[in-house]
Amino acid sequence: MTRVFADTQYWLAVTDRRDQWAPVAARAMARITRPEIVTTDEVLVEFLGFVCGGGRYLRELGLGVVRMIDADPSVTVVPRSRTSFLDGLALYEARPDKGYSLVDCISMVTMRELGIGGALTADRHFRQEGFRALLLDEV
Repeated sequence: MTRVFADTQYWLAVTDRRDQWAPVAARAMARITRPEIVTTDEVLVEFLGFVCGGGRYLRELGLGVVRMIDADPSVTVVPRSRTSFLDGLALYEARPDKGYSLVDCISMVTMRELGIGGALTADRHFRQEGFRALLLDEV
């Protein structure tokens, strides 16, 4: 299995087929042999925050996606904790010259802790921290 981290952008792309990153996300996943997806509670909170502004249909669709993620044995959702928050906050604080969000920082710390080198995202911030942004590899 190949472990990859799924960022909010990936979940948005697979939820809304009209999303500009949807075909790119599909190509990226097709290249990964037996993927094991890792994400965090914080990413799912951010994802639901994005879809809630898209009306009732998208909100309900997003909720269904999160329920499916939670039930999928090939997806590991790393739970939030005070430690993950503080570790992410430390990275956020250490990079005052960057535009990293706190969720990105928590994701990056999680990836380092788990030895994951690639993220299903097009966010260049991941590249700045030495990770592969797998959606950018497809464009």
